[in-house]
Amino acid sequence: MTQTKALSPSADAGLSRRLLLSAGLGLAAASALRPARAAGGTVRIGYQKYGSLVLLKGRGNLEQALKPLGYAVEWSEFPSGPPLMEALNAGAIDFGSAGEAPPIFAQAASAELRYVAAEPPAPRGEAILVPKDSPIKDLADLRGRTIALNKGSNVHFLLVRALAKAGIPYDAVKLAFLAPADANAAFLRGAVEAWAIWDPYLAAAERSTGARVLADGQDLAPNRQFYLSRRGFTGASPAIVAEVLKAIGEVDAWAEGHAETVAADLAPSVGIPAPVLRVALERLSYGVAPLDAAAVDDQQKVADAFHALGLLPKPIRVADAVWTAPKKAASR
Repeated sequence: MTQTKALSPSADAGLSRRLLLSAGLGLAAASALRPARAAGGTVRIGYQKYGSLVLLKGRGNLEQALKPLGYAVEWSEFPSGPPLMEALNAGAIDFGSAGEAPPIFAQAASAELRYVAAEPPAPRGEAILVPKDSPIKDLADLRGRTIALNKGSNVHFLLVRALAKAGIPYDAVKLAFLAPADANAAFLRGAVEAWAIWDPYLAAAERSTGARVLADGQDLAPNRQFYLSRRGFTGASPAIVAEVLKAIGEVDAWAEGHAETVAADLAPSVGIPAPVLRVALERLSYGVAPLDAAAVDDQQKVADAFHALGLLPKPIRVADAVWTAPKKAASR
């Protein structure tokens, strides 16, 4: 497998769009990429198969909270953070969540992006996996190896940090940029020697293949989950953003410490066995809150690392994209 050359975010965005549409990644994701339309009393939310938003969708709390305000909710599922961020920048959705890296590329591509909140770090929820019988024993053994990952996702930064810790230049490994399903297939057939992946795919791979964790995010990457919106939406509907965050806080409070119950409730909708989900949920963090100085500083480190590697076409200042709720909206 040859070394994959890094694309600029603008070129990568075009490639992502073509791949997403041609691969048919589900009616929900495809429909989310339709041109933007007026909200008209509908909040359009992008979610992934994991995290507090999918719990919120399953419980219906947000619909109940917004109905008295005359708003409905439209949910669109995405396979990962990068296409979700692309849809957000395009105005096809109003609100969504992603890990550390996708918002960095999204902010570089558009001044519309707004960070509205974050969950606490969950470093054990992402890892670099190797097969159980792999000769790779530590990070230093990754030199020259082929590693699968989803380009521009949270684990992209994890890999950058892991290589730096081991003293391995970024271009001294071979990168196979694959979506989770394709990466799983490549990992199973031995086409790649390591796989950087996040939960619940991480928990599923550990259970089904006996894969070993070479390194997780501990001491490498915080692995925060961010909630994001657009400047146009936060400016026009700050009270609705506040209601969404309030509902997320309520579902977080319900889910924390009840991994078994949450896994049983969630398994049918995400198509992952409850025992696997329980492992993943126990590594998840809860407690949605506005971004504090530590979160902004950690995100700036991600941005600076990607820019130094030439993966980001220009430097960005993360603090410029952080939304501050108006006092009236925040007190609802």
